[in-house]
Amino acid sequence: MQICDFLKTTHSKIMVVTLSCSLFILPAMGLSFQGGIYEQEDIFHPVLANNGMVASQEENATRIGVEILKKGGNAFDAAVAVGFALAVTLPRAGNIGGGGFFMGYSAKDNKVFSVDYRETAPLASEPDMYLDNNQEVDEYLAQSSYKSAGVPGSVAGLCHVLKKYGTLTLKEVMAPAIRLAEEGIIVNQDHVFTLSKGKERLQKWEETKRIYFKEDGSVYQVGERMYFKELAESLRQISEKGPKVFYEGEIAQKIVADMEEHDGHITFEDLKNYRVKEREPVHGTYRGYDVYGMPPPSSGGIHIIQMLNILEQYPLGYLGPNSAESLHLMAESMKFAFADRSKYLGDQDWWTVPISGLISKDYANKIRKKINPYQTRPSRKIKPESPDPFESDETTHFSIMDQYGNIVSNTTTLNFSFGSGIVIKGTGILLNDEMDNFSAKEGVPNAYGLLGGRANAIQPTKRPLSSMSPMIILKEGKPYLATGSPGGPRLINAILQVIINVIDHEMNVAEATNAKRIHHQWHPDKLRVEKGFNPDTLRLLATKGHKIVVKNAMGSTQSVLRDENRFTGASDPRRPGALTLGY
Repeated sequence: MQICDFLKTTHSKIMVVTLSCSLFILPAMGLSFQGGIYEQEDIFHPVLANNGMVASQEENATRIGVEILKKGGNAFDAAVAVGFALAVTLPRAGNIGGGGFFMGYSAKDNKVFSVDYRETAPLASEPDMYLDNNQEVDEYLAQSSYKSAGVPGSVAGLCHVLKKYGTLTLKEVMAPAIRLAEEGIIVNQDHVFTLSKGKERLQKWEETKRIYFKEDGSVYQVGERMYFKELAESLRQISEKGPKVFYEGEIAQKIVADMEEHDGHITFEDLKNYRVKEREPVHGTYRGYDVYGMPPPSSGGIHIIQMLNILEQYPLGYLGPNSAESLHLMAESMKFAFADRSKYLGDQDWWTVPISGLISKDYANKIRKKINPYQTRPSRKIKPESPDPFESDETTHFSIMDQYGNIVSNTTTLNFSFGSGIVIKGTGILLNDEMDNFSAKEGVPNAYGLLGGRANAIQPTKRPLSSMSPMIILKEGKPYLATGSPGGPRLINAILQVIINVIDHEMNVAEATNAKRIHHQWHPDKLRVEKGFNPDTLRLLATKGHKIVVKNAMGSTQSVLRDENRFTGASDPRRPGALTLGY
């Protein structure tokens, strides 16, 4: 069906406007319509700056990044400082015991690059290592034991970025994080909430209990101070001796000793052989903008571009922000993308991922023909498509731009809140539980309800598939938008909606951030929506067959946009403690 036919016959509350030879029908949303575009008074205002900007999930880390920029450091120097600071100030997600994905634009080289510092499976890993005697997945082993940890990549990744793209020394950029760990951080509401919520799980481990709780086992309260002496010492050793101390030196010895004591899998050989990988970013276009995303083992970069390709042929700007029609089309594109994720996405060093096919415009056209504008397609009737082989919850993100034209979009994680909950004895380092991101058993959902198969099966030295999706967008070849988010699989769709809000609906970055969000991941067949949507909109979606579930807010995007010579940015209000700051 032609899009114009769909628009002529749509059922929603409408106003009709003739544009050239086509008839477009627009949802009546309380917006004024003049000259072919919506007009809406700005409700949310972004942070403004002229020289540089940092947006992160934690205000102390943001301030540290801005101070590095003020000292003359570039965006990459600031990123490394922020990354290490978050290991102290945002322990549920910031880390040196986890991993992540770093995307950058180097003005000097005029290129977008990506650094994969994702964790790897230890050499002792086996495909069925988490199956019990009944061949069922043992969730404790996969999520909360020493065997749940992949070989950490954060230290190697941050040090790699600084050495290759930064201008300051490791001591200079790590000094603020070390100071915070030594002097202690003031407990905020987010710390109280997350530690209270995870108290039972975290207090199973004596070292974790000793560091993150009071002597009597109670939770620190707002305004009190937490100290991290062991973590400060680990950070100091890294700042003085470089990443080698983490992967081959004294810190490595402590990690291996603790692993051996608790029947873990990570060995000296695993740590010594860990390597960061620079990968070619995935690249697409959307309405004339260049969109760059992280390649596998990230699934987000591919699928955000795939969904944008599907949606590009629909007049989303005219359908209106968060109208039933635009939400329906986005939800259907999400379902097809997540179906493909289940079959095709995995570590590209181990599995042939048809990247160019998945992000091709022709493939998007093929999927678009299957989308009914009036009725949702049940997930059981959606299978992974066949792209032509032209050649696949606790996270934190920060975005940075500097006066030199550089961009950083970085997402890092421990997987669960506080990762496995295990602190390596004598180091203060929280350990990830990223092995749960593999498919422990084909067709069985992981902790986030995501289905997977052979592409993401457990294998030694392999990197687990991830939803982390740092994104960079260029406009006419120049820096325009850096964005990303935590949120497990929901972060992919949160980022998609920020991009559409900025480009299609011409929102400023704060409006794009604050707008309500939806999420569909194919299975389970439910359209998750945030609280606050217009009930009429939800009723219209229900008439199209969507099974709507209203749940809590999704994602926590951190975005910086460059418009001409001015920076604008916004931190998501959905989680407390975030800050965007410029100078």
